[in-house]
Amino acid sequence: MSLDYEKNGALHEKLIADVLSQYPDKAAKRRNKHLGVATGKDATDKEDDVLSECSVKSNIKSIPGVMTIRGCAYAGSKGVVWGPIKDMVHISHGPVGCGQYSWSQRRNYYVGTTGIDTFVTMQFTSDFQERDIVFGGDKRLDKIIDEIEELFPLNKGVSIQSECPIGLIGDDIEAVSRKKAKEHDKTIVPVRCEGFRGVSQSLGHHIANDSIRDWVFEKTDVEFEASPYDINVVGDYNIGGDAWATRILLEEMGLRVVGNWSGDATLAEVERAPKAKLNLIHCYRSMNYICRHMEEKYGIPWMEYNFFGPSQIEASLRKLAKHFGPEIEEKTEKVIAKYRPLVDAIIAKYRPRLQSKTVMLYVGGLRPRHVVTAYEDLGMEIVGTGYEFAHNDDYQRTGHYVKKGTLIYDDATGYELEKFIEGIRPDLVGSGIKEKYPVQKMGIPFRQMHSWDYSGPYHGYDGFAIFAKDMDLAINNPVWDLYDAPWKRKVAPAEAVAAE
Repeated sequence: MSLDYEKNGALHEKLIADVLSQYPDKAAKRRNKHLGVATGKDATDKEDDVLSECSVKSNIKSIPGVMTIRGCAYAGSKGVVWGPIKDMVHISHGPVGCGQYSWSQRRNYYVGTTGIDTFVTMQFTSDFQERDIVFGGDKRLDKIIDEIEELFPLNKGVSIQSECPIGLIGDDIEAVSRKKAKEHDKTIVPVRCEGFRGVSQSLGHHIANDSIRDWVFEKTDVEFEASPYDINVVGDYNIGGDAWATRILLEEMGLRVVGNWSGDATLAEVERAPKAKLNLIHCYRSMNYICRHMEEKYGIPWMEYNFFGPSQIEASLRKLAKHFGPEIEEKTEKVIAKYRPLVDAIIAKYRPRLQSKTVMLYVGGLRPRHVVTAYEDLGMEIVGTGYEFAHNDDYQRTGHYVKKGTLIYDDATGYELEKFIEGIRPDLVGSGIKEKYPVQKMGIPFRQMHSWDYSGPYHGYDGFAIFAKDMDLAINNPVWDLYDAPWKRKVAPAEAVAAE
């Protein structure tokens, strides 16, 4: 039984008003711009109806003093774009804290021998001390690059991920990079991703994309034998093996993946990216900048795709096949037909167990919209969704996924998210590690949707089987019957007296 979206929307509007009423007037006025109710499709709309965009503000500084869940520009560059490139060494240039926090946080799977020809899960830091803050760290950085070359001679290059103090004291990481690149005849990339830049990790993505443009493309003569079906998969970070699941489908339909970055990527894949025939972009927010540049500079078209859930997988495969013509279209239909029995079996098994269960999402990147139809393929309902660091065009794209009446929240504070969850009481929440345990203590099942809660992959048909199983395990786990959520508990008389 589908939700009454008109009624749902009215309840969500009231919930927003109740939450804002607890703020001072100035803060309430600011936060009101970031919260809203979607005016998208409902159960009576046709598939081809044009959907209106969500009218929330985004990419604006968080209010000082609130518990925002955003990251910084350093996190966007080191943790997302550059960090998963496996055969380069990525230096966290500054004090040890940022590097330690970003060490092996995400599950960017890769093939290689760690410490020999791959370095993703290793941590390299210049470990600034007080003396370096006073006198600068250029000489220390110079020495570190020499040491890396001596200890790890099979590395293909180095990126310098600058932390906040670097921008404040004025270290010339560009000069050091040029000098050492010439000495060692290797690619060395300075990335001005100091954490204080911008309003969130999103600017770090942009800065990292620009550093690829300026320090990698056209710096090396690439010998490459092209084919008509060469594509780059851009913005897939291989969380739990996602990129591998994606690559299987793309190669089965007759395409050649010449670059898969940055998950399980090599520097060579990035260098030859301008030779491809198409850029297929998964995480639009983090990699659209470089795709737009390659379109303008090299004439390479780009398109978005979504491999979460069978509905979007089929739509994306057909859209991609149409770009390459009849031969690929024919192969693609065979691929879809091959996996249809698997899809039918998954839905037959899990949909009866998950039908009409409600879900709230709060993640970064693309997941607040891309996973919506994967849940719907299982009969589940998205009642709330939002982003940590989205831009306005992300919310415009979200309007094409969510239904009318869905609660939308941008850069939600810890207080807002908790009150929304209490007010809606969904059957499942999908968010990040910081939200996981408070939500579970509220008696609500939770899935960590930044890195799949130690599971995955979730992309592709095989990934959909894992996705469905994980959602079932979370929601239908018998542990939730062993205690009541806080709002359902009856306070004993002695406890009531003690509380007074």
